[in-house]
Parts: sequence; C-alpha cells; structure tokens
Amino acid sequence: MGPRDTVPMTANPRLAHLLELADKGPALRAALAEEVAALLMDWPADCPAEMRPVFENLLSKTAREVDADTRARLRVQLFADRQLAARLLPREQNPVTPLLETARNGGNVAAALAVLLGVDEARAQEILGDASGQALALACKGAGLNRAAYSTLALLALPHGENPAARLAAHDSVTTLEAARTLRAWRGVLLPAAAE
Repeated sequence: MGPRDTVPMTANPRLAHLLELADKGPALRAALAEEVAALLMDWPADCPAEMRPVFENLLSKTAREVDADTRARLRVQLFADRQLAARLLPREQNPVTPLLETARNGGNVAAALAVLLGVDEARAQEILGDASGQALALACKGAGLNRAAYSTLALLALPHGENPAARLAAHDSVTTLEAARTLRAWRGVLLPAAAE
C-alpha cells in the first residue's frame, strides 16, 4: 500500500498531485520534496488535517533520497518551523564525532581513528604513538579534520610528556598537500606525482 492508497476520495487536487509524484520514482525526488515542504509550511484550509502526517512521512522518506544540496534547501524552506525541520530532516552526524567521543570517554581511540582514516588499526596506533603530534597532524589534515578536532585528539589521545604547546602547533606546520600524500601512502594508495 503506497501513500496514494491513504488519500480520501475528497482530497485536495494538490495532495493528489504530490502523491502521484511520489509514485514516479527517484527522478523527481528533489521536486517532490520541495513541493511537500512548501505544502507543510502553508497547509491549505481545504486539506484534511489527518493527511498532514502522511505528507510529513513522505517528506522525511524523500529527504533521505535526495542530495545534500536539496536537503539544505529543504531546511531553509522549513526554517520557520524548526521543530518540524529537526524532526523530518535530522542533520547527519559529523563523521569525527564518534572519534572525539571515544577519546573523551577513554575508549579505543586507535580503532575509531582507523575507521575514520581508512587505515588499519596498527597504523592508527603508530599515529597515536607519536608524542610530537606530527603524525596525528598529518592524519587529521589529510582527512580534512579541522584544527579543533586535531587539538582535542592531541590533548586526549597522544602520550603525555611532550610540550603541549609544541604538540598543538604541529597542525599548523603541516601542509595540506603533504598531509594528503602521507595519508594516501598510509592507506596504501600511491599515486604518481603527476596525478597530484
């Protein structure tokens, strides 16, 4: 049973049109999502209130099938009703969040770092074993992590004994190109210099 099967025979033509679009497949998902968001923000008086949850579910499902730019536009459309936006368009978790939470909670940082970087756990252990922070700086910058994420990891996960200020400065001493090359090498992805 699809969304169309739940529409009463007396439904507003706009609702029927949107439900028809829902049956058309993925090609029209972005247009459908934006039209449903507009409908929810300005619910017509002649539309039955009991149909609103059907369209909220439709938007939630459709929003998972569209690209990030479309989801961003949908959040703008739903800005006036932040609770609705948060419920139907939850933000994706930042991929670094589990790693930082693991470090804060004293968990297996090497395993979480290995997953984030796409390296094996032994390599992640080596990175975390460098008390200077240089290897972690290369890893973080190569993976596109910002300075705040690096600083948190440097303070929580690296061995103690090294000058903390020097360790934090390691991030700024690493170039993005050098970091990207190093991370690719750690992953076992070696590209010729001309390809960079």
